[in-house]
Amino acid sequence: DWSSDVCSSDLMHLNKSKASQLIKLLNISIKNPKTSLKFKNKFTLLTSVMLSAQCTDVNVNKVTKNIYRNYYKPKHFVDLGINKIKNLIKKIGLFNTKAKNLYYLSKILIKKYNGKVPNKFEELILLPGVGRKTANVVLNVAFNKPTIAVDTHVFRVSIRTGLSDGKNPEQVENQLLGILPKKNIKKAHHLILLHGRYICKARNPLCKKCIINKICLYKRSEE
Repeated sequence: DWSSDVCSSDLMHLNKSKASQLIKLLNISIKNPKTSLKFKNKFTLLTSVMLSAQCTDVNVNKVTKNIYRNYYKPKHFVDLGINKIKNLIKKIGLFNTKAKNLYYLSKILIKKYNGKVPNKFEELILLPGVGRKTANVVLNVAFNKPTIAVDTHVFRVSIRTGLSDGKNPEQVENQLLGILPKKNIKKAHHLILLHGRYICKARNPLCKKCIINKICLYKRSEE
């Protein structure tokens, strides 16, 4: 439930200068913000992001480490077939569905895009197993586009800080795109996500260690 992390009913939008300040502070505390997923090319990035749905990046990296040595093109996965793909990714949650998606996605990439990953949101979102989050991560990381992918971490931090009062990922994404400085958007995605993963955690957020706690709207009682 996306709304479960909403911790205050009186959230207000941060103005643009405050949003800019928040990103500057996160930039100080987080060095070299980037995706923690390991990949070999644009296709394996797409694959890893898709596999990471409801699964940790650490687990995905552990599984794909061996896969990408031999299989890193759409043709490889089409040749493998669904059952062999299932066998390769069986330690990842929802592996049955993800194996089918990976197989059919690979077929479409070969047939429609000459084996290449498309660089348009509207085309990515139509691929099997690819939602808004996956499409935006691929555009951000592989094609250097200023996109915001809203996962649970980005959603939580955006609501708690008051960057957004959106009720779902798409609303939060649109509000962040409207309030964050254009030049910072690409980096902001990773800064907010990593801050949510390591500091502004769902349970027991580390508010005392938080670099943005003075401008954050989230208040919690600490022992």
